[in-house]
Amino acid sequence: MNEAELLQLLARGEDSRHQFKRDATNADGLAAELAAFANSGGGRLFLGVADDGSISGLDAAAVRRLNQLLGNAASQHVRPPAHPLTENVQTTHGIVMVVSVPDGLAKPYVDHQGRIWVKQGADKRHVTAREEMQRMFQRAGLVYADVVPVARTSATDIDEKTFHAYFNRRYGQGSEFAGQPLEQVLQNLGLGDGRELNLAGLMLFGGDPQRWRPAFEVKAVAFPGTSLADTRYLDSEDIGGTLSEQFKDSFSFIRRNLRHVQGKQGFNTLGQLEIPEQALEELLVNALIHRDYFTSASIRLMVFADRVEIISPGHLPDSLSTEAIRHGATNRRNPTLTEHAVHLLPYRGLGTGIPRALRDWPAIELIDDVAANQFRVIIPRPQAGSITGEVTGEVTGEVTGEVTGEVTGEVTGEVLRLLAVMQGEMKRTDIQTALGLKHEDHFRDAYLRPALESGFIEMTIPDKPRSSRQRYRLTTAGKARLARARSGED
Repeated sequence: MNEAELLQLLARGEDSRHQFKRDATNADGLAAELAAFANSGGGRLFLGVADDGSISGLDAAAVRRLNQLLGNAASQHVRPPAHPLTENVQTTHGIVMVVSVPDGLAKPYVDHQGRIWVKQGADKRHVTAREEMQRMFQRAGLVYADVVPVARTSATDIDEKTFHAYFNRRYGQGSEFAGQPLEQVLQNLGLGDGRELNLAGLMLFGGDPQRWRPAFEVKAVAFPGTSLADTRYLDSEDIGGTLSEQFKDSFSFIRRNLRHVQGKQGFNTLGQLEIPEQALEELLVNALIHRDYFTSASIRLMVFADRVEIISPGHLPDSLSTEAIRHGATNRRNPTLTEHAVHLLPYRGLGTGIPRALRDWPAIELIDDVAANQFRVIIPRPQAGSITGEVTGEVTGEVTGEVTGEVTGEVTGEVLRLLAVMQGEMKRTDIQTALGLKHEDHFRDAYLRPALESGFIEMTIPDKPRSSRQRYRLTTAGKARLARARSGED
């Protein structure tokens, strides 16, 4: 580096990668700076530079003293030892010592008193929050959240029926664990320590995981529009249970809030989702398995009019980037969960999930939000018009001679599902229950109103739409449409 290059760097001012100091006289203070850089991606310390970026300069004696102080601080006052590199740049105002600290490979680095320092803007701060410390140890491979014991749990908190079925299916042992007690079997499988369950054991086989870890669930909401700030919603559910149960119920939530494309399938099928199911499946499983369990927050699943979002607590580990995972790179943040998940969930591991999802739906967007400590997946939904041909097939136009012109327009998969459950005269609540829908607004907007407007169903008391005695039944057009679909003409 020459003086001109140095001046260009100094003109930019201090930031998380560049720190200015006139001088250093204390090994502990210098060690804190080295540890903060090593814990935060690396950076440069400029000695002989004032806070405003002007060069104060060092003489040859000061450079010798600082080299000795730096060597002492790096080897004796930082654990594990840091390995800075120095370069002396001669300027018209004296020497500037440029100390380059690489991103540490053995995080976390601590000072002589055992304190962890990280960069915060142009300054540094002392890490005191337990969760942040845990994440640093996790990134260093020193501890994993999924094997941390869950205090006050025991083998009695396992759903034994589920666990026995899993054990016998995987290991082919029909006997009662070959005479070993359940506590020992759990410990042998890495699901406990012989006394308490760890997080993997609880989340995979616990009878009531949210009793002990209430935040580890999926919060699902379906909005009618495209804004998170919308106070209205079509559907919502807090989804708890084991990871297998969370996957099943979360996928059911997605299925009931996306459009179904009937295409050329038989009428008695629910049709295909507008977004490929395998892509949604891969992304949902990845969120459940690879989330940061040191962060006490829930996975968020949100269905908007134009997209689906899955937000996982914890940004990507240091060694990964969104570009890397697009090409199959992986980091086993929760290795014990991963080991068992391949036998419990539709998970294949090996970093293949994201590439498979992208192959099926290339428009997926991956966002590593470091500031918010979360990982977002955005899955665009196709516009309704773009799937009309697939959804409607040949059903637009004439149904029978007597209803020609009355039944034109798009017939959605939701309307077809409603027609299939109609039995005589039914109350609104009975139709909603038959469809397995929880929220009235969503049922009315996506199912009931379109079916009425299409002329496929009618009210038994049309002049009193809000009557408590109101019932709904198929019209002639509805019966014809149903018969046509069941005959396989679609």
